[in-house]
Amino acid sequence: MSGHDIATPKRTKEIIAKYGFSFKKSLGQNFLIDQNILNKIVAAAELDKSKGALEIGPGIGALTQRLAAEAGTVTAVEIDNRLIPILEEVLADQAHTTVVHGDVLKLDLKQLFADRFKDVSGVSVVANLPYYVTTPILMKLLEEKLPLEYIVVMIQKEVAERMAAKPGGKEYGSLSVAVQYYCVPQLVCIVPHTVFIPQPNVDSAVIKLSLRDKPAVDVPDEAFFFRVVQACFAQRRKTLANNLTAFVGKERREELSAVLASCDIDPIRRGETLSLDEFAKISIALMEAGMGR
Repeated sequence: MSGHDIATPKRTKEIIAKYGFSFKKSLGQNFLIDQNILNKIVAAAELDKSKGALEIGPGIGALTQRLAAEAGTVTAVEIDNRLIPILEEVLADQAHTTVVHGDVLKLDLKQLFADRFKDVSGVSVVANLPYYVTTPILMKLLEEKLPLEYIVVMIQKEVAERMAAKPGGKEYGSLSVAVQYYCVPQLVCIVPHTVFIPQPNVDSAVIKLSLRDKPAVDVPDEAFFFRVVQACFAQRRKTLANNLTAFVGKERREELSAVLASCDIDPIRRGETLSLDEFAKISIALMEAGMGR
């Protein structure tokens, strides 16, 4: 079975039939059947034999096979135990590839990195992520400050556009700020829904996140910074003055105006117009004024 490319409709259907596999909607299972897209995903990850790849949700191993050909060490985390025997057969001749049965949101990833990737020069996450759990998985990877070079993932097109959005448009929101705080995002390609079995209802995109050596802005308290960002986007149609008044309390409205003035930020602006630098400025000023704790 190994040695043949899986990412074709024929091979995918053969494997599914052989194992009597049925798709579970609750797990967001959509298997990619397009070689060209796989090539783009793998190329974006810039792997070589000195590097490691962590795959999340390998499915029947189409991308895993490609990663095994490029990287020195591959670890794939699969939540669905029905796929484990399929993956073991597909990857039987890949000694440097390990499949872990588990939920990536519950795994101790620092330990996994220590166990699996101690001999590589860099690790990237490369995955076709299930839509329903994309953001929690990415935020876990970023918040745990794992030693990653790149995160190259196929996700829902709208979510990818939000991650890469610049200030000013309606796509720009707290997810854009969170991702760009840790990474430099780049859209690699748009992926039509027709290249999956079964077909999802929406188009996808491949996004490449290059991890920054240090966050985009320097803030003394990250958790507070992100709370301020969320507060600024709490109600999208409202001004900063209104959204932040809800955050600091009505009785401190006057004080809030003074804080925004000290940051050179017009209180009638909206959250989606602020750069990361401006969010950082506001959060530091609010913290120094003891507001919004």
